[in-house]
Amino acid sequence: MPGTTRKARAAETEAALKAAAVRVFGRQGYLNLKITDITAEAGRSAGSFYNHFTSKEELLEALLADLLEAGDSAVLSDERHSSDFGERDAIRWHVAGFWDFFRAHRVVLIALRQAALVDQRFADRAAEILEPDVHHLAGHLAHTERPEATAIAITGLCQQFAYAKLVEEQPMLAALTDEDVIDMLTGLIDRGING
Repeated sequence: MPGTTRKARAAETEAALKAAAVRVFGRQGYLNLKITDITAEAGRSAGSFYNHFTSKEELLEALLADLLEAGDSAVLSDERHSSDFGERDAIRWHVAGFWDFFRAHRVVLIALRQAALVDQRFADRAAEILEPDVHHLAGHLAHTERPEATAIAITGLCQQFAYAKLVEEQPMLAALTDEDVIDMLTGLIDRGING
C-alpha cells in the first residue's frame, strides 16, 4: 500500500513541522523566525515545508484550527459544561477552561497575536476562524441585551488579562494564583451580565 505509506509520512512530516514551529515560537517568537528555523528544528528539508504550507501564516492558521478542534472536543466531552450564563458555576467553568487553554497553548496564542499585529490579512483571517466560537459564547448570553457584543467584551477581558498575567508577567499580578484569577474574572463577568 504505497499510497497509505506516503500519506502516513506526509502526516508525520506535517505534525513534525507544527511541533517544531511551536518550539521555535517559544524560543524566538513568531516575528523573528524564518521557515528554515522551523524545518531545521523539525529535521526536515525546507522544500518539505512547502508541501504542507504556503507560508508561516498558513502554518499558524493550521495550529489555530488544531487548537480550536481540540478545545471543542474537550468541551463537548465534559458533562459539567452548561450554556446557562445566568448561573455563576457555568461562567466559572468556562473561565477556568479558557485559563487552562491559554496557559497550555500560550506560545501559539502569542504567535497569533504577533502575526495579527503586523499583518491585517492574517488578523482578518484569524477573526474569521474564531467567529464561530464568539457566536457559540453569544448563545450562552442570550439573556443579555447584546449577546454578540457581550461575548466579544468577555473574550477581550479574559484574553487581555491572561496576556498581562501569563505573558507580560506584570508584577502587580504576581501574587494571584490561577484560582484567584478564575474567581476574579468569574465575578466580574457574573456581575456584569447578571447584576
